[in-house]
Amino acid sequence: MTGKITPVLMSGGAGTRLWPLSRRAAPKQFHRLGGDHTLIQATALRVAGDLFGPPMVVCAAPHAGLVRDQLAAVGIAPRAIITEPAPRNTGPASVAAAAYAAATDPEGLLLLVHADNLVADVAALHAAVAAGAEAARAGSIVIFGIRPTEPHTGYGYIKAAAGTARVRRVEAFVEKPDAATAARYVADPAYTWNAGMFMFKPSAFLEEADALAPALAAAARAAVAGAQRTGDLVALSAAFTGAPAEPIDTAILEKTGRAGVVAADIGWSDVGAWDALWTLSPKSASGDVVEGPGITAGTAGCLVRSDGPTVVLSGVQDLAVVVENGVVLVVPRADAAAVRAAVEAVRAAGREELL
Repeated sequence: MTGKITPVLMSGGAGTRLWPLSRRAAPKQFHRLGGDHTLIQATALRVAGDLFGPPMVVCAAPHAGLVRDQLAAVGIAPRAIITEPAPRNTGPASVAAAAYAAATDPEGLLLLVHADNLVADVAALHAAVAAGAEAARAGSIVIFGIRPTEPHTGYGYIKAAAGTARVRRVEAFVEKPDAATAARYVADPAYTWNAGMFMFKPSAFLEEADALAPALAAAARAAVAGAQRTGDLVALSAAFTGAPAEPIDTAILEKTGRAGVVAADIGWSDVGAWDALWTLSPKSASGDVVEGPGITAGTAGCLVRSDGPTVVLSGVQDLAVVVENGVVLVVPRADAAAVRAAVEAVRAAGREELL
């Protein structure tokens, strides 16, 4: 209605690879990682300005107060805080956001972004969004692909059709490749990382959702129709729990013929693991990163993060040592699987209160 783009901050992630910092009560988007603001604050601030209207946020019901307080601390009043009664992945969350927006402005644009990612070049992000806006207004579902900086095997990739247009038709989605395949993708400008950033008209997106994921779309739409609304809070009804727990990619985007991709170089990181935080952080001469009280001797490539007790490391390398809220985690820094195994071990020990 204003012609401005409405950002939708997707804040339903648990961030378990950053445990014990990231926990159910306060996942990683509510913490400061590599900056002066929490990740959700930084996300909201980067999608503010002339292009954008007030943001919507989709989050777990227990986090509504955290969202409101953290955004208020940086001077942002959300258009709506849409709360999920249970996590159902990004497919249902995206449809719910689109259905809510469609009630007032079905032809406006929504920009879906994860609330727990980092972007170093905000100007480049805004330029990419502006470049994709015309195609989105014409009915395309625009995906922002990140130009790869390394042969990363942990990300999905998007292959763009041949051409020189700023928005190119999506030719294929490729799941996480092996190292040799990822190396080929980095060398081929047709391929970008799928960072989970999308822009579309609610009307166009809902048409595709209804056609391609009817059960998911019906449950999410019913949850919006039956939502309890109090001020800016939109509490989705229990119908939401009937939606298949499926990502937006596999539920809709990989099936639609309306997807286009904008390749962008915006300094993006999902900060998805302790190794990613180490990579982003300033390092000592020995390659160590120490946040909080820590002392190192004869170490190399270690990450130390403590919220209180002093951590002393000597004669070790490439470790992540995280002390947070009474829990100490020690794992190989680059082994995200070790963190997942630690979380499962805690769960198996019946210590759910630590998660």
